[in-house]
Amino acid sequence: MKMPSSTETFGNKVNKEEMDQVMETGIWTGLDQASSQASQLGRLIDQADAILVGAGAGLSAAAGFTYSGDRFSQAFPDFIAKYNYFDMLQAFLDDYEDLREYWAFQSRFALLNYFDQAVGQAYLDLKDILEGKDYHVLTTNADNAFEAGGFDMDKVFRIQGEYGLWQCSRFCHQQTYQDEALTRQMVDQQEDMKVPEDLIPYCPKCGAPLEVNKRDAVHGMVEDSNWHQQEERYRAFLKGHQEGKILYLEIGVGVTTPQFIREPFQDLTSQNPQALYVTMNQRPYRIGQKVKGQAVRITDDISQVLHTISNR
Repeated sequence: MKMPSSTETFGNKVNKEEMDQVMETGIWTGLDQASSQASQLGRLIDQADAILVGAGAGLSAAAGFTYSGDRFSQAFPDFIAKYNYFDMLQAFLDDYEDLREYWAFQSRFALLNYFDQAVGQAYLDLKDILEGKDYHVLTTNADNAFEAGGFDMDKVFRIQGEYGLWQCSRFCHQQTYQDEALTRQMVDQQEDMKVPEDLIPYCPKCGAPLEVNKRDAVHGMVEDSNWHQQEERYRAFLKGHQEGKILYLEIGVGVTTPQFIREPFQDLTSQNPQALYVTMNQRPYRIGQKVKGQAVRITDDISQVLHTISNR
């Protein structure tokens, strides 16, 4: 008989089986099939001594910041026509042969998803829910939605970089750069999907082209002093919350990079018998056996659940 691995589910019946197992511990209360998932999550949040939020792309999607559909086709019709891209992330990660074309895309992408970031209702609702709580946020999102939503950025760790920052493409030193004015120039002055040659930014140390601050499989990512300060604040939060009723609230996190949120959250939950792991996702991703009896799955629409809790 095949034994379940640490990443295998212990049942897809959210709701009843997982909730019953949590209720049996007697630590967390208020879970029942008669209540909406929003009501149940609201009660769990009320009981928590502290909350660690893990935010993935699903949270931004719930706020309307999708990387496909009309938002993509309206912003990048020329790139879609030429390269047949299916979403912004494919275009963002592509290896452009021409730096002028690379920056034509990246400058427009940065304005849309960083410098001119809209305020998302899902972020406003989450901020309202966390108001007065002892909390911290770990996010793999490189957009600017948390800052646009008015969050205290000292409580947010953007572990995967930021779309508005640049790094040396040769990784010659651990420093990032930002130039919003130049980014806007690139957008304003580009023609035929190319920015003027003299607007292309280069590394002041080695002369290599700069690129958007992002992590790759070979070099990792430039992690500057600000990144490390964010990490230190996050580590301090973890150190100060190893016991008690800690709620690890995972919102819209997929399985592309489980090493940043999903796996650490389940590990931390398993190390504290009073902790609870809650995953908000309409997709039935597997939950590790290690958190059996300490996990709840919220499958209703993220934006609706957050809005309902915020307006209690």
